[in-house]
Amino acid sequence: MGDSKKKATDSNDTTIALNRKARHNYNLETRFEAGVVLQGWEVKSIRAGKGQISDSHVIIRRGEAWLVNAIISPLISASTHIKADDSRSRKLLLHRKEIQTLIGNVERKGYTVIPTAMYWKKNRVKIELALAKGKKDYDKRADAKERDWQREKQRLFKKR
Repeated sequence: MGDSKKKATDSNDTTIALNRKARHNYNLETRFEAGVVLQGWEVKSIRAGKGQISDSHVIIRRGEAWLVNAIISPLISASTHIKADDSRSRKLLLHRKEIQTLIGNVERKGYTVIPTAMYWKKNRVKIELALAKGKKDYDKRADAKERDWQREKQRLFKKR
C-alpha cells in the first residue's frame, strides 16, 4: 500500500522543463538520456521550478557534451557565498559510445543535438537529448496544414 502512494507522487512531478519549440523547428530522430552535472544551488532552484531549456543546445568539446544556454535562475536564499551564474555551460554525462555517435552524426551528417526535456529520475536531474535536422519554412507550413486538417476532420466526425 505504501508503494502505490510513492509511485503516485513520483509520477506527478517528474517533468521539470520541456522544449516545445524543438518539435516545431526540428525533425527529431534518435533520443538519448543524459545526466547533468549541477551545483547545489542549481538543484534547489530546479526543485522550486526555476529551470528553462527552451533556447538551449548541446555542443561537444574535447570528447565531452556540454549543455549551453540552459537557464536555471538562482533562488534569493539558496546561495549566499557563491556567485551564481544562471546560464553557465553544464557538463552532460553520457557513455563514451553515445558521445561518439553524437560526434559522428553532428560532424558528418549535419545533425544538431537539441535538449527536448528535463526531468527527475530517482532524485537525479536527467535531460532527454534528440538528434535533429532543422526544418525549412515549407516543412513547417506543411505540418501546420496537416495539423489543421486533422483538427477539422475530428470536428466533422463529432458532428455525425
